[in-house]
Amino acid sequence: MEIIQSVKNPKVQLWRSLRDAKGRKQSGSFLVEGVRLVREALLSSFPVQEVLLREDFQADPSLTPLLSGGFPVYRLADHVFQSVCDTKTPQGIAAVLSVRTLPLQGGALIALDGIQDPGNLGTIIRTADAAGMNGVLLSPDCADLFSPKVLRAAMGSVFHLGFSFPDQLDRALQNLKEEGFSILSSQLDGEPFFSRRDVHSSFVLVIGNEGNGVSDPVRRIATHRLCLPMAGNAESLNASVAAGIMMYDLMRFPS
Repeated sequence: MEIIQSVKNPKVQLWRSLRDAKGRKQSGSFLVEGVRLVREALLSSFPVQEVLLREDFQADPSLTPLLSGGFPVYRLADHVFQSVCDTKTPQGIAAVLSVRTLPLQGGALIALDGIQDPGNLGTIIRTADAAGMNGVLLSPDCADLFSPKVLRAAMGSVFHLGFSFPDQLDRALQNLKEEGFSILSSQLDGEPFFSRRDVHSSFVLVIGNEGNGVSDPVRRIATHRLCLPMAGNAESLNASVAAGIMMYDLMRFPS
């Protein structure tokens, strides 16, 4: 197999552009890095455009069969592969996929209202997947779902959950409310979370922006306004930590 040796190769320039939101939007593609994420991608329903291997990369036996899926496989010189990847020490394998998402299905949803830190966004998505949630709604001012940092923090969960990207989160939540969903707004001035009552089996948990919390239009729609108890001296919790506590408890005892 020919090894691509130059960073000026047109394909390499396209792959490098996928590190930025503009490049992903223009091409309709995104890149995942590392053995675990590539394996998740190849096992998913996402269309794989190509797989990139560093020239010295040797696939382990469990991965080898997945690399014969009818898509091109390219080997790249070390410096070329490094230029494509976002990580400082890439594992030697990456894949380019077409941007798409699974549809929302089920009654346990989380809505993210302006979560801007990629690590928080990815961690919440990963935790939602682990807790058994069905899908995620992302407001327009959230971090980019397909950015490298979000993808790494989510650890493959973008391939498992349904996603929705409403132009106006409050309207989307209003529609779900009219369908019988409880809308749970997490906010510091809310009622005690663990004393909640009358939460429907179909619900949306809303987690707000790291600095400003849940937006006013969304607060007004909420059927429940809830806050985790603070027994110590901390004023608040990290958004992803608070989301994780709430999601796991809601999946055990919705109301």
